[in-house]
Amino acid sequence: MMNKPKLKTVGELKSSNYKQKTLNQEITDNLRLNLSKGKNVFSDLIGYEETVVPSVERAFLSNHSINLLGLRGQAKTKLARTCIDLLDEWIPIIKDSETNDDPINPIFKSSLEKIKINGDETEIDWLHRTERFYEKLATPDVTVSDLIGDIDPIKATNLKLSYSDEEVIHFGLIPRAHRCIFVLNELPDLQPRIQVSLFSILEEKEIQIRGFKVRLPLDIQFIFTSNPEDYTNRGTIVTPLKDRIGSQILTHYPESIEIAKKITEQESKLDSKVISKIHIPEIARDIIEQISFEARESDLVDKKSGVSARMSITSLQNLVSSAERRMIINNEKKTSIRMSDFNSVISSINGKVELVYEGEEEGAEQVSYNLISDAVKSLFNKYFPKIEKLSKPGEETPYDSLLEWFTQKQLVIGDSLNDNEYEELLLEIIDARTIIDKYVKDLDENDRFFFIEFILWGLESFNKLSILRTNNGIEFKDPFNNFINKI
Repeated sequence: MMNKPKLKTVGELKSSNYKQKTLNQEITDNLRLNLSKGKNVFSDLIGYEETVVPSVERAFLSNHSINLLGLRGQAKTKLARTCIDLLDEWIPIIKDSETNDDPINPIFKSSLEKIKINGDETEIDWLHRTERFYEKLATPDVTVSDLIGDIDPIKATNLKLSYSDEEVIHFGLIPRAHRCIFVLNELPDLQPRIQVSLFSILEEKEIQIRGFKVRLPLDIQFIFTSNPEDYTNRGTIVTPLKDRIGSQILTHYPESIEIAKKITEQESKLDSKVISKIHIPEIARDIIEQISFEARESDLVDKKSGVSARMSITSLQNLVSSAERRMIINNEKKTSIRMSDFNSVISSINGKVELVYEGEEEGAEQVSYNLISDAVKSLFNKYFPKIEKLSKPGEETPYDSLLEWFTQKQLVIGDSLNDNEYEELLLEIIDARTIIDKYVKDLDENDRFFFIEFILWGLESFNKLSILRTNNGIEFKDPFNNFINKI
C-alpha cells in the first residue's frame, strides 16, 4: 500500500496539478492499463477467465451498471468485492464529508458551503480504495430511507433549521456511496416500490426525499446480484429497472473437477500446521468435488436452487477435521485421510442441498450417503475394470475372490482406529491389494490404504457389498448375508 498523500487543503491539491476524474474514468483507466500489461485483478476467480471476467471487463469499459445473475455459491459477491482493485489507491475528499465529495467538484450543499466560506483553505482528507465499497443485502424490510435517505428531525432541531432546508436530510447508503462501488445483493428480494426508487438514480442521477427534489450527479458504480430462482419463488426485478441495468452477466459453476479442486483449495483456508501432518490423497479431493457434481445432476436435489461451491469447501474442511480429531485422540504425530472419513462430510452436505419432494421422502441424511456413493461409483471405473460389463453369470471377474472373502468375514472400521490398527485391518484383505497392484499405476504408497478402502466403497456402490453405518464407524458385509439377517 502506498502511503497516504500529505496534501491537506484544497489549495495544495490544486497546486499539485490534481485532475478530477469520474469513477468510471478511474475504473476504465486502470482496467486498460491492466489489460495492456496482461494483469488480471480477477485472478482469484478461478474458472471465469474465459467466460465471466471478459464480460465484466466489457461492461466496465462500456460504463454499465452490472447485474450478476447466477445460482448460489457462484462467487457473485466475491467478484463484486474484487472490483475495488480497479479503483485508484487514494482519492481526495472534503474533510468530514459524509458523502465523499471531491474537493474540486463538490455536489452536496454542506460541501459547497465549506468551499464558499474557506476557499482554498478548505481542509481535505484522503480515502483509500478499500473504504470505497458499500454492500447491502436486499431484504423485505429494506426501506427507501435506508437506501436513499429521509428527513432527520433531530438534525433540524439541533441546527435550528426549517424542514424545507436541504440540510435536514439524512442521506442513506446510496448517496453516501458517492464515488464508490455499491453492491446490492439479491436484488429480486427488494420490494418493487423500493426498486422503483432506483430508477431515477440509475438514469437521471436524481433522488427524491419526502418532497425534496434534489438533483445530484451521483457517481456510483452499481453492481447487483440475483438468483434466477428468485424470479419465480420470492420476487422479481421490475421491468423498468432491468431496462436501466447496463449488462446482465451469467455466472456458473466449475466446469470440471480440476477447476473445482483449485477453487476448493483456494477457499478452504486450511491451517498449514494441520495440513503438514495430514496426507490428503488426490483421489479424496476428486471425490469431494464429484459429490457436488452428482448433487447438481441428482433427481432428488432441486436443480433450480443449485448446489453451492461452499459444499465442497466445507466438506474438505470436515474431512481434514475428522482426521485431525482421530490423530489427537490417538496421540499420533501424523495421519492420512481415509475413505471412512467421508462419513464426516454428511453434515456439510445436509445443509447445502435443497431437496425435492422425493428427496424429502428419502431423508436428507440418506440422500447425502447416496451422493457420496454415486461419486465413488463415477470415479471407480477411472481406476478399475467396469463392474457392469463383468456381471454376466458364470463369467469370472477381478473381484470374485475379494467378494468371496466377504462371504466368510465382515470388516469393521472404527472411526477412531489408530493408523497401525487401521493398516493391519486392511492388510488382511490380500485380494484388494492384488487388484490395486494390477490396475493402479504409479501408486503413491501413502495412498495405498485409501485405495483398498476405496475398492470396498466402489463395490458397495455397485451393490456387490453392503455398508452398515454406525455411530462409531462402518461395517462391510456380503449383501446376501445382510439380506438373510434382515429376514
